[in-house]
Amino acid sequence: MSLSILLVDDIEINRKVASTMLKKLDHDVDLATNGVEAIEALKRKCYDIVFMDIEMPEMDGLEATKIIRRQMSSWPKIIILTAFSNCRDMCLDAGADDFLTKPISIEMLKKAIECSMSVSSFSLNNSEEIVATCE
Repeated sequence: MSLSILLVDDIEINRKVASTMLKKLDHDVDLATNGVEAIEALKRKCYDIVFMDIEMPEMDGLEATKIIRRQMSSWPKIIILTAFSNCRDMCLDAGADDFLTKPISIEMLKKAIECSMSVSSFSLNNSEEIVATCE
């Protein structure tokens, strides 16, 4: 099953590596370089999953995640990408569904996607704002 994924990271090589892995898993991938761009992308298109870096210019991943959760509830699934292994609670408190510690591998991405989609407890029909955005 091909998913629509937004990958948000300010470092070009990280975007290239992760997007290549996600495409090898047969997913459609769009890119953003910071939280502001991520929020704008979500206004234009529905994504199944957002992979979000924490430390970025303009707006970091945690702040963007909080805004996305306020505006869009539990959709889309957000998986934080971080170099810090001790920030799990901070990521989840911001509204992330999961987090991965860099460096990431294709196996890590595959497992995170499978877990995220298998525990999907939301429906786009549960929020009028999301339905209006995604129709």
